[in-house]
Amino acid sequence: MRTIQPLLRSGLTVAAVAALPLALTAGPAAAGPGISVSTSGSTVSVTTTACSRTASTGGWGTASLLTSSQANFSQGRQVALSGTTSLQSAAWSNVSPGTYTVIVMCAYNNSTAGTQSIIVSGSATPTTSSTASASPSRGVLGGLGGATKDYGTLTLAVGGGLVAVGAAATAWFLRRRSRPYRL
Repeated sequence: MRTIQPLLRSGLTVAAVAALPLALTAGPAAAGPGISVSTSGSTVSVTTTACSRTASTGGWGTASLLTSSQANFSQGRQVALSGTTSLQSAAWSNVSPGTYTVIVMCAYNNSTAGTQSIIVSGSATPTTSSTASASPSRGVLGGLGGATKDYGTLTLAVGGGLVAVGAAATAWFLRRRSRPYRL
């Protein structure tokens, strides 16, 4: 019995520490498929998988682009969604610089697929000069494999804390193991 209790406690601790990173990276439980909004120059596009069924009229739904002064869906620039059962999309061109909100409404059940804000910085003007060279805007990401992501301070602090807890638990375990007369 003396041996089982410490093993049970340490096993539960290991399970809790192993589950902590999964709990921290998991999104909200009620999150649906939502929408994905992107901008390229003066064009704003939205994609979604939420409107997978058409209404009796045959449409997937409607997307609306609202400026900061507009308050509801009907006031924005509306575009019908096009696509398939697995992916629907819409796009607006000649959008002037500013902050916008994109709202997508599904036609089948008249529900909101998602809402997202986006900043349009302006139209991209291609360089036609012969002296211009095509170079990456952030330089070459040598040694990083090109996969860089800016993790927040909280994420790095939690990761450092988990490493510290792991090191302390290892030291405690090895210290206790070196004394066979103690359990």
